[in-house]
Parts: sequence; structure tokens; C-alpha cells
Amino acid sequence: MAETLTPDGSFVPPGFSPPEPPRTETFWLEPLGEQHNAADYAAWTSSMEHINATPGFAEMDWPHPMSIEENADDLRMHADHFERGVGFTYTVRSTVDDDVIGCLYIYPSDTMDASVRSWVRVSHAHLDVDLW
Repeated sequence: MAETLTPDGSFVPPGFSPPEPPRTETFWLEPLGEQHNAADYAAWTSSMEHINATPGFAEMDWPHPMSIEENADDLRMHADHFERGVGFTYTVRSTVDDDVIGCLYIYPSDTMDASVRSWVRVSHAHLDVDLW
């Protein structure tokens, strides 16, 4: 199947509103944005080896070392994608202390309707399967 983008470059129809993200007993999701920069940066920089070993990330060029300012740029890009319906990235928050413990990405795929990838920080590795 070819990449599933609409004529305006999104992969959802105009006016699409993403459903309320799920909440479990251990984590909850919210759209990723620049307000998560410090906590997001701490989460992935402490867990690069674990993320690289997570299915879907080995063939990617991320994570790689970058500054917290570069991370903020990345978060702004994901927030823009979310707003335009180009892709949907969620931060994963702990229900215990609201700390950022991972991310979930939903983007178009060349082979199916959407590609979904997720990672959690190494200290929460036991949630990898639950988040997936």
C-alpha cells in the first residue's frame, strides 16, 4: 500500500480530532509539546541504549546525542505535526508522579495505514509491552 497521505500532506481527513488517549493504572498519554522538554530530555538521554534495543528503533538515526535546545526544536516539530495531522506523538506519563517515562509515535507508513512506535525509559522497561 502506498503512503496514506491526503492531498494537504496529512494522513487524516480535514477536521479529524484524535480520540482521548488511553489511561492505564500505570501510565497516561498526552500530546507531546515543548512544555515537556526538560522531562523528555531526561527520559531519553538516560535510556538511549534501551531505546536503541526497542523494536522499531534499531534502524533509526534516533536517539543520538543532542542538546536540550535541539530537543526543544524536535518537540516543536512533533507538536506542529500533531496540529496539522501529519503525525501524532504522545508523551507517556507515570500515574505515580506524572514524570515523563516515554513516547508513542503514530505516523503514516509505506506498507500499512500507520506506523506505531513507542519507547519507555530504562527504569520503566517493564512497561514496554503494555505501552506497545
